[in-house]
Amino acid sequence: MSKAEKILKALGGNDNIAEMEPCITRLRVQVVDPSKVDEPGLMAAGAFGITSSGTIIQVVVGPEAENLCEDIEDLR
Repeated sequence: MSKAEKILKALGGNDNIAEMEPCITRLRVQVVDPSKVDEPGLMAAGAFGITSSGTIIQVVVGPEAENLCEDIEDLR
């Protein structure tokens, strides 16, 4: 399973993502249901950190954020 697939799964799957955009070193994701987000799964997938506020999740992935976002969008 690729890093993008692991992150998508840990975010609760395709149906749980309302919107996603890269932001320098982060993936900024608006989710439908924050309770479906698996933070330990995101860390296991290679995230350096996670911040959340309501339905907005920021996954710190480093300089590969833009490429990962494109890879995840391709999976959707």
